[in-house]
Amino acid sequence: MKSIAILGSTGSIGCNALKIAAMFPERFSIKALAAKNNIELLARQMETFQPEVVSVFDGATAANLRRILPADCPSEILFGEDGYRAVAAHGSTDVVLSAMVGAAGLLPTLTAIQAGKEIALANKETLVMAGEIVMETARHKGVRILPVDSEHSAIFQCLAGQRRGDLLRIHLTASGGPFRDRPAHTFHTIKPADALKHPNWTMGQKITIDSATLMNKGLEVIEAKHLFNVPFQAIQVVIHPQSMIHSMVSFQDGAVIAQLGAPDMKGAIAYAFSHPERLPLGISTPDLAAVGALTFQHPDLAKFPCLRLAYEAGEAGGTLPAVLNAANEEAVSAFLAEQLTFDKIPLVIEAVMSAHGNMTSPTLTDILQADQWARQEARTLIRKGFQKPGMG
Repeated sequence: MKSIAILGSTGSIGCNALKIAAMFPERFSIKALAAKNNIELLARQMETFQPEVVSVFDGATAANLRRILPADCPSEILFGEDGYRAVAAHGSTDVVLSAMVGAAGLLPTLTAIQAGKEIALANKETLVMAGEIVMETARHKGVRILPVDSEHSAIFQCLAGQRRGDLLRIHLTASGGPFRDRPAHTFHTIKPADALKHPNWTMGQKITIDSATLMNKGLEVIEAKHLFNVPFQAIQVVIHPQSMIHSMVSFQDGAVIAQLGAPDMKGAIAYAFSHPERLPLGISTPDLAAVGALTFQHPDLAKFPCLRLAYEAGEAGGTLPAVLNAANEEAVSAFLAEQLTFDKIPLVIEAVMSAHGNMTSPTLTDILQADQWARQEARTLIRKGFQKPGMG
């Protein structure tokens, strides 16, 4: 039996992971949970799985959680960065699912690696911000990092049993989001509710907006570079509206291997938990005859500049990927709060990147400082130069 800690248990990935644990109680035991502030859902998860330790965002949230739990609840309640790290390094766990949203997942994930835990990685920002440090730490500790993103899980599966020296290119597929066919000159009128309607996937708010801007695919490019140790020139993004092929790899003899499946994250999560076994999840295989056709196209980098910016940041390396990520998080947050129009998200990111003095070979402290600088710079730009019309 594998004992699991989940960082981000109340998010989409965390909830799906708990569904898998409930389906296979003889295989998986939930020992630790971490969430931000959705204490009602967290309390229900605690009642079902009886974790040994739980952590939330801050002391006030922890106090509110204790108030709604039964008096005899056996779980230890922690909070803050120390609490998240305690969950990540909890002694009785084998596997840590890193599924927190954004930069907040970096330090707990690193803590889990340093504690020798196997990592099921859904928090792509961990590798975007500090990929070299994270992967080197994992190598030093002998820790496996198994991808949970559907695209990277697909690549991982396609490479199984193949000679890495034969790999020619990774092909990351993208649905293109809800605005693939929408004219760019109308992007300023897009509302958060429109951008949150992903055509194929059910995901959290932040990743859904990133999918709409194609920033999610840009972050995945950087993640793939570190996970699979390939140059950026060997990573190609292709728009695939049906979201049936989760990604592909091509080899030097011209062969291409693709991984297909329904757009359901439980498959990738379960594979990371059970690798190399495959669990009977009850997910239907695609009816290819009913689908009829699978289509592909190149991404429009002029229409969706976030993907271009991610390639530029990844190629530059240093602290620039952390700056890209931080500026994007701030811009997406402002858009969701209706303080920034959709078309200005990439403008904020590019302005922050342009203002940054990139530091090569950064330490973890350098990366965290760059992250904080970029957030403040983005907030200032949003407040002073990129407001919604009429906010002035």
